[in-house]
Amino acid sequence: MNQDYQTGDEEKLQNEGSLIRLQVYLAKCGAASRRASEALILAGRVTVNGKTVTVLGTKVNPGDHVVLDGREIRPETRLHYLILHKPPLYICSSSDPQGRALAKDLLPALGERLYNVGRLDYRSSGLIIFTNDGKFAEKIGHPRAEIEKEYLVVSTVHIYDNVIEAFLAGVEIEGIIYKAKKIERMGEKSIKVTLIEGKNREIRRVFSHFHLHPEKLQRIRIGPVEIGDLEEGKTRPLTQEEIRLLEKSSSV
Repeated sequence: MNQDYQTGDEEKLQNEGSLIRLQVYLAKCGAASRRASEALILAGRVTVNGKTVTVLGTKVNPGDHVVLDGREIRPETRLHYLILHKPPLYICSSSDPQGRALAKDLLPALGERLYNVGRLDYRSSGLIIFTNDGKFAEKIGHPRAEIEKEYLVVSTVHIYDNVIEAFLAGVEIEGIIYKAKKIERMGEKSIKVTLIEGKNREIRRVFSHFHLHPEKLQRIRIGPVEIGDLEEGKTRPLTQEEIRLLEKSSSV
């Protein structure tokens, strides 16, 4: 039977001033954001000094032996902030039982494990941020961050004005309200949609509700960061100014 690591273990935790919560430690190691790290702990995927941890709030020393999914992890010494132009038919996940291509495999080899902030669904393309800075990821990826995300949507058929008006006013689908902040018509079959809530598959659900199908769904902007001429499958580092503006844009 697995044993939980106890925060009062005197032999392992001699310096009380250096104790930090395990989810904070995981974020510092680049394993995931703090919120995602909590899920890793609850799933029993983390051990400390050979003992499985399942209790949130457990504290560890920086010198403790922390293992995630069988691999020892340590706090990152270099922080990375990248944007990827994700092509369609790539999944934003650390692994996939169906064997689909992973967006993270398009990243350059940097020596540290990076994880995505937010997601794009399998068929969508466009901007996604990768980092190993848990604090940064938490600030810009939190549901209450309210950072604008802009999408180019091309439909297989004409998009009528009533669809745009309804999306701006708010569409209730299975008890959930989906509402765009701004919509700009680009053509009979194409629009630009700005969202701030980031609900799962929001645009696709609204389109399906009105019997429409996106032929193309591409995220072209996250806050102040635009896709520009970045090619599909390519990455570039965020500039210091972009990092600053992203953090400033967050409501968290």
